[in-house]
Amino acid sequence: MRKGLVLSGGTVLAAAVTWTAVAVLNDGVTGAAAPSQPPLPPATADIVRQDLMETKTVDGSLTYAGERQIASGTSGTVTWVADEGAVIRRGRPLLKVDRKPLVLMYGRLPLYRTLRSGMSDGPDVEQLERNLKALGHGDYLTVDDHFSYATQQAVKEWQDDRGLPETGQVDAAQVTFQPAAVRVTDAKVAVGGRTAPGGQALTVSGIRRLVHVDLDTGDQSLARKGAKVAVTLPGGERADGRITSVGTVAESSGQEQDTSTTVDVDITLAKQPKTRLDQAPVEVEMQSERHENVLAVPVEALLALREGGFGVEVAESGGTRIVAVETGAFGGGLVEIEGAGLTEGMKVGVPAS
Repeated sequence: MRKGLVLSGGTVLAAAVTWTAVAVLNDGVTGAAAPSQPPLPPATADIVRQDLMETKTVDGSLTYAGERQIASGTSGTVTWVADEGAVIRRGRPLLKVDRKPLVLMYGRLPLYRTLRSGMSDGPDVEQLERNLKALGHGDYLTVDDHFSYATQQAVKEWQDDRGLPETGQVDAAQVTFQPAAVRVTDAKVAVGGRTAPGGQALTVSGIRRLVHVDLDTGDQSLARKGAKVAVTLPGGERADGRITSVGTVAESSGQEQDTSTTVDVDITLAKQPKTRLDQAPVEVEMQSERHENVLAVPVEALLALREGGFGVEVAESGGTRIVAVETGAFGGGLVEIEGAGLTEGMKVGVPAS
């Protein structure tokens, strides 16, 4: 009698992966046919010989790249703040303090000094000028590392456009430089609240979606930069991905016996997912080593033997017999097996589909 036993998604067998079901054998097992003729299996599958890529399914989360903090550059009362989930692009405000905006501009160098006439030349000046040009200010402005009279006039034009005092100089109360457009993930301040220079105002991230996995250090061999993975997204959507970052520092979490040690793994998806949820749970199928020229059967062909271990039900002309097997790699719904007398092309029992 064949009976389905459904296992949880985290069940691990041998070196293996998540597997769906194992049939339980109710009668004793021998390497030969039982004395009474057992019923034929409801369906069969071939024993195949092929290369098998070992895989393992791990939990991850769908999130956004490059989370970081943005600080307020001035004292005052918050009169407006961007909504959580809002995407802010160059020239747009992230928040307003006393109705004066803190504006996003693009650049990798933080605003570490006030930019004004008479200052020393530097790449931060060029960064500002490039943004002024992109925003349509400074017709006669030359983009270089010198803060010229033309730079000052372009700044005043921009300040007038944004409702800022036309001082001709730029400081951290007016501008924050970020590498690209940002997505607001959390507001640390609220309208009506007070803020001060250096106080954390917003948490932002990039707008590129990625999958993050806290990978157990015991599975670190699965995480190779550039390796392909398959991701199951919310709603059953499937997407291909590639590992783009593997952490080099192990992190511990939990307490005492429940402590786990993990490394950070980031995965870039080949296509934009349909869901807009942040921190949505996903499943990631990661590949390990390749097992070449092995015998394999569908995972659901395995029988759990009463005395321990696993077997397969070989269907032959005139009946069936149970053969005990050793399992190896799991991958693509197949499992590597070794057992006495098993050869490619034999039929094994599987549950009816």
